[in-house]
Amino acid sequence: MLKKRLKKFLIESIIIIPGHVALDTVDVWFQDEARFGQQNTTTRVWAQKGSRPSVVRQQQFISTHIYGAVCPATGQTEASISPILSTDMMEKHLQQISNATQVGRYAIVVMDCASWHSNKLSDRFNNLAIMHLPPYSPELNPIEQVWAHLRGSDLANFAFKNYEHIVDQVSRAWNKFRHQVDFVKSLCKRG
Repeated sequence: MLKKRLKKFLIESIIIIPGHVALDTVDVWFQDEARFGQQNTTTRVWAQKGSRPSVVRQQQFISTHIYGAVCPATGQTEASISPILSTDMMEKHLQQISNATQVGRYAIVVMDCASWHSNKLSDRFNNLAIMHLPPYSPELNPIEQVWAHLRGSDLANFAFKNYEHIVDQVSRAWNKFRHQVDFVKSLCKRG
């Protein structure tokens, strides 16, 4: 079943690339959104033998969303932080990806089928197209590893004071991640 979905996925990717665009000038970006907030991930920590370190588990509900995209071939990343998920924010995020795409290159932005991931959004850009993943296939989107990495390392065991603190820490974690280009490539590469 997975092979059948992948085959259909590859055929669709070729169909959406305009005829005048050479395949060697196409960059594939993977995009998704994640929620980060006060109900955060707790993980194991290193501690002195015989001690039992404690971690605060917050019960509040303040959170923010990060729109993230990675290009595994180049290691480029783009992100936007927003309190809401919407078509307008998605369009702004696609504008970031469009601006990050080098002149003469074309971007395919692969994403899930969320309601704000409208194909019509890509009509506003001349250097990118949207391609949707098959339903119920998050394992095909390598940015899921990015969210797991951020939750399991830089943002784990963290108690957030307020919304601004969440935004600051998520920004710090993303910027740390994006500056490690080789790590971005290895984390998001599919073999």
